[in-house]
Amino acid sequence: MTTAIWQLSEDQLLAAAADVSHQIQLLEARRIALVAEIDTRVGKDKLGFPGPAGWLTSTTLLSAGKANKILALARGLKNFPDIADAVNTGVMSLDHATLILDFAETPPEHLPQVGRDMARAALIKAATGPDARTGPLRAAITRLNDLYGGNKPPAEDTDRNELFASKTLNGRLALKGDFDAVTGEKLLTALSPLTEPRPAVDGTQDPRSPAKRRADAFGQILDHYLASSDRPNEGGDKPHVNLHINLRDLTDLRGTAASAAGNDSGGGCGSGENTGTATEPDCGSCGSGDGGASGSGDDCDSAAGPAADRGAYRDLFGDGTSVGWLPWMGPLSRNTSRQLACDCVLTAIVMDDTGNPLNLARTARTVTAKQKRALTARDHGCAFPGCGKPAAWTEGHHIWHWADGGPTDMNNLVLLCGFHHRLIHHSDWEVFIGTDNHPWFIPPATVDPHRQPRQSHARAGPHIT
Repeated sequence: MTTAIWQLSEDQLLAAAADVSHQIQLLEARRIALVAEIDTRVGKDKLGFPGPAGWLTSTTLLSAGKANKILALARGLKNFPDIADAVNTGVMSLDHATLILDFAETPPEHLPQVGRDMARAALIKAATGPDARTGPLRAAITRLNDLYGGNKPPAEDTDRNELFASKTLNGRLALKGDFDAVTGEKLLTALSPLTEPRPAVDGTQDPRSPAKRRADAFGQILDHYLASSDRPNEGGDKPHVNLHINLRDLTDLRGTAASAAGNDSGGGCGSGENTGTATEPDCGSCGSGDGGASGSGDDCDSAAGPAADRGAYRDLFGDGTSVGWLPWMGPLSRNTSRQLACDCVLTAIVMDDTGNPLNLARTARTVTAKQKRALTARDHGCAFPGCGKPAAWTEGHHIWHWADGGPTDMNNLVLLCGFHHRLIHHSDWEVFIGTDNHPWFIPPATVDPHRQPRQSHARAGPHIT
């Protein structure tokens, strides 16, 4: 019988924690080996995704970044058994294995093969055991690249450029970049005129730190870009910021904003620039109490929140705690939603009581811009269970094919990314619109012998109907 943790002595606590950590290392190595085998043997139709990373993300608690890291290790370690041995015996961390594997897969071009083998062996030795540190490993790899790399100095090597953008647990965005000198010069030149301290009228010094001024300047650059007419299209539309909001909250916000504007001599929300009305639908009449709206500098889209009478549980897990929703970043507070609703022209798309827009068009073969916005409001992104790729990366799929007489109506359309669009067309996966007016997916018998329907990605979760 396992001894309760509180009953362990200090020595037993330390030994148990060390042993569990070692077992975790071994289990992670085992998972990598399993993913490598899945990558080799299990087809895309059974996975339902282009590779094991998407399947892992949809069926486990792993994030997409972690799942992709595991898949990269699974594929790479097959070619370097010496690194794999260190991982499989639990003497090397996955982070250090990733670092060494990256060096092994893209070694300095002028380092001969014997030198590559020697360098890899030295790196593995340095990364073995609890005393291993990342700093010396990076320093050694950097030195090898500098000595045996190409003629191009590291500062001018654009192949090293990287920009990481990670959404944090609390809904912020963390950026980390590594750029060549020329790209860096472009960025700093663009930031420079926007980062100067701005003293107050009375001469009070700008209280913002240099880092805060750079962040503010970066936001201004994005504003200028999104306001430009020269930006490229994505998903058939120019990229812009969308704010999804239900009609009930939107009405509350507009009333509050209008009251505030009445006391603001400078204009703003009450100045007449905000021409949209929450009671003017794009798609016809509906007796529903829910609606959607979108905010951006040049266009406005729509989505919906849960109906007000579905109970506290559904309200909590159905976006009821936040008035707004951003397709990329998720929930948005009331104050920021109010600001976006105040700053843009609003276009309302009336939703039914299950959060579905009404039909917007019937005769066009391709999905119109208005329909894409309505589909985004309903599906949020790729509707395939476990996928959820952003709406900008999706296309409208006709459930009843257009060529077979299927109409371009909301109840015959579903948003799918390119891979899942092809999967639905060329496999035994099926999709239909359920009685709740949302997409449902039926897996093939090879995935689920009972072929139980699965909810769309945006609908999965702790909801009650």
